[in-house]
Amino acid sequence: MTTASSGSTPVRRETFNSRRLFILSAIGSAVGLGNIWRFPYVAYENGGGAFLIPYLCALLTAGIPLLFFDYAIGHKFRGSAPLAFRRLARPAETLGWWQVLVCFVIAVYYAVIIAWSSMYTIFSFTKAWGDDPEKFFMGDFLKRSDDVTVSMDFVPGIVIPLIIVWLVTIGIMVAGVGKGIARANAIFLPLLVVMFVILVVQSLFLPGAVDGLNAFFTPSWEALGNPAVWAAAYGHIFFSLSVGFGIMVTYSSYLKRKTDLTGSGLVVGFANSAFEILAGIGVFAAIGFMAHASGTAVADQATGGIGLAFIAFPAIVSEAPAGQLIGVLFFGSLVFAGITSLISILEVIVAAVQDKLGAGRTFATMVVTIPMAIISIVLFPTTTGLYVLDTVDAFVNQFGIVAGALVAVIVVLWIYRKLPALRDHVNRISSFKLGGFWYVLAGVVSPIVLAYMLITEVIAKSSESYSGYPAWFNGVFGWGMSAALIVFAVLLSFIPWSANSKLNNDPEFDAIRDSEDADASAYTKGGQR
Repeated sequence: MTTASSGSTPVRRETFNSRRLFILSAIGSAVGLGNIWRFPYVAYENGGGAFLIPYLCALLTAGIPLLFFDYAIGHKFRGSAPLAFRRLARPAETLGWWQVLVCFVIAVYYAVIIAWSSMYTIFSFTKAWGDDPEKFFMGDFLKRSDDVTVSMDFVPGIVIPLIIVWLVTIGIMVAGVGKGIARANAIFLPLLVVMFVILVVQSLFLPGAVDGLNAFFTPSWEALGNPAVWAAAYGHIFFSLSVGFGIMVTYSSYLKRKTDLTGSGLVVGFANSAFEILAGIGVFAAIGFMAHASGTAVADQATGGIGLAFIAFPAIVSEAPAGQLIGVLFFGSLVFAGITSLISILEVIVAAVQDKLGAGRTFATMVVTIPMAIISIVLFPTTTGLYVLDTVDAFVNQFGIVAGALVAVIVVLWIYRKLPALRDHVNRISSFKLGGFWYVLAGVVSPIVLAYMLITEVIAKSSESYSGYPAWFNGVFGWGMSAALIVFAVLLSFIPWSANSKLNNDPEFDAIRDSEDADASAYTKGGQR
């Protein structure tokens, strides 16, 4: 492969060797940390078993339609997010860079959570957290400062595993789409599933497991009348399926020309949801045991996010029979789920740099990942790293992913009116055909839900200081970071594309476009529209 400076020969675009490897990689991206530590608690808090109704509605009316939307853009325009949106309409390139920058920010803090999980996998063998997992996590492990600020007081026990996470991830990214990303997912995803199934089976035989499952599945039907429950379902689906921030646009651009897009999307969507329900069973069976062992109610033990993973679960491991095995399986699952998601996030950025510069894989990977690794290592394995992580995650996820997805749908459908062309592209090669109902779901239902989520979050975060942090801290790492993404996205879109870039020198895309124009003509004459 060549780099941008090595001449005018374009770099051939990589592809997934098979549809199966694409599906594995897409599932690997979707199945991340949130599936394990977020979904069970969200479901429990929003109606238990009754939550599955709005969850399924959200999957079918917004999640999968937007998944098809991303697939169509990436596959039709054969490029990273900036290139694909640029080919769709020149001013839309900014949307692609917005998604790239969202991925940049997420990746730099996502890596440190994988580093925590890797250390806790080791800690599980000896139950190193002792009798007080919360004190151990916040004090002995993170050495969290009482001051909400930015310090350079590094914690060696986090710095070292974080460096290892970045080295492993960079190695996968350098290897490329086929030999790196696809192969990693082909190894890690089956391991993740096997480990988690063993964890679930082990948890189901714990005393009190039935109580946990009853708490998780018992429906609270009155919750269905609460709009916040439906918003929670839609919000979780958007984040869980990796839609709206460039990942599926990028991955679908690596598919071969004749690939069943909708069939693949349905497999990815339902496989992701199946894993989430499996995670709910395993997590709440374990929480039921903890409630039984401590003589408390399940409600007193139920929690989500970092609290579930690094405080509640270690307490379960300490009390459970074969606790070391449960700990290794749980935290090992977090590591594998985190890595498969992290490489998909990084690929959005690497692919954008490759396309913009016409650069080779190794060059683009190093240009992207080394600065990101440095930022990650400087900001997060410190005594104040948790505060930065918490704030950036809360703001960038809402005002980056949600706002970006909303603007993308409005621009593509309502401004440039490209949805019919995207639908025709998908229908020519897919088993499950998209009709007018997809227009309604992707172009009306999804924007309404996204707008509701965005407005609700703006009001909530404007009314009071997030987590009680100082105004300047939220201003810099919350509001400021969210605004900076848009500003830098605009600036990046004004940078000229290299003469050797995919925009200016891509005979493969030109040939495919000409061929697809001929196919479209025949398709229309055949009366199949």
